[in-house]
Formats: sequence, structure tokens, C-alpha cells
Amino acid sequence: MGAVGTVAGATGGPARSAPLRVDAQRNLEHVLRAAREVFGELGYGAPMEDVARRARVGVGTVYRRFPSKDVLVRRIAEEETARLTDQARTALGQEDEPWAALSRFLRTSVASGAGRLLPPQVLRVGSEQDEQAASEGPGTAGGESRVPHQRQGVGEPGFRVSGPHSAGEDGIEDEPGVTELLEVVGRLVGRARESGELRGDVTVADVLLVIATAAPALPDPAHQAAASARLLDILLEGLRSRPA
Repeated sequence: MGAVGTVAGATGGPARSAPLRVDAQRNLEHVLRAAREVFGELGYGAPMEDVARRARVGVGTVYRRFPSKDVLVRRIAEEETARLTDQARTALGQEDEPWAALSRFLRTSVASGAGRLLPPQVLRVGSEQDEQAASEGPGTAGGESRVPHQRQGVGEPGFRVSGPHSAGEDGIEDEPGVTELLEVVGRLVGRARESGELRGDVTVADVLLVIATAAPALPDPAHQAAASARLLDILLEGLRSRPA
């Protein structure tokens, strides 16, 4: 009996600990889902308490996984950057026509709600790169940045999406995936410009701005989808070149 008890205890240990691991993974998924929803609706300035409430866990559970809000925001921003990059690559790989590729990327990104979680610094960097290109040659828009900060919370004292490499320090372009996103979207924009279908003054920052603004957060999903589609149609018409 003693041996049986020992075996049962040995096998029972992992069995008892497994649910804890499952619960922890489930809680992490709930927190990440809730963070995407809350930040998508309220911006990156939303408090951690709102995330915990939406995830139906205690705020302590959130902080055990993410010791600061910066860490959680960075995780969401990096995931969104990777998703947008994949969508841009897919559009490049599946559409031969430059305008069709750019249009597909915009429609896919907006339909997925990606714009509501686009890292704000990506817009800022896109604008800075476009202004530099404008100073080096024709074909891009010059002057002041036309890209506003995304949603509330951005620009608040102490607000940082990118941890040690936040804007104003080493630059968000040093963050994982951001340079790659800007490069792939730049290829989409460059091809569409060269084909003559995209206005010559449209920049990477403009395209990212379309994604950031064409996905309104509305309470009714059907209404939101219809509004996004309609707004994107209008914005796409604005991006297309017109005969002189």
C-alpha cells in the first residue's frame, strides 16, 4: 500500500500542478484579449484596472504577468506591428497589381481592427522618415507632419510604449518589428506610386494614418464594420491619382 501511495503521490503531483499551468495560460489569454479590447476602445491611456475588469481577473493577476503597464502596452503593440507586417507581406505576395496590393492591405488591416492598436510611435516615425525623404527629393509631401497622435493617452506625462527605446531617445525604429513594418509598407507605397495609381504626395505615414483612423470603435459590430468599409472607400478614393 505504501508503494502504491508513493506512486499515486508521484503521479498526482504533476496532475495537481497541471490545472495551475492551464489556469495561468487561460488568465494570460484573457488579459491579452481584454487589453486589446480596452486599448482599442479607449487608447493606450486606459488604466490597468479596466483591463483587469474586462478580463474578469484581479488587477494583481494582471501585474503578476505584466509588472508595469509599459510592459503590457509594449506586448500589445509588438503583436499588432507583427500582424500588420504579415498583412502587408500577404498583400505583396498575392496581388500582382500595385494598387490592388495596397488596397488589399488597407482593407484587411482596417477590417481586422488593426488601426485601433497601431503603436502611436509608428505614425511618428513614418512621418519623420517621409519628411526626410521630402527634403532629399521630389515626390513626397514636405512641411509639417500631418500625422496626429493616436487616441487619448498618447503624449501623457510619463507615457511610453516602447520601454527603453521610446520616442525621443533612441527611436521607435529600433523596436522589434517596426523597421520591418515600415519597409514592407514602403514597398507597397512605392510600387503604387511608380504605377501612377497612387498620388505622388502620398507617404507611408499617410497610409498608416488611414489604418489608424478608418477603424472607428463603435458599440454595434455590424455598424462598426459598415462604417469602416464606407470610410475606407472614401479614403481610398482620396489616395488615388487623378488625370491632370
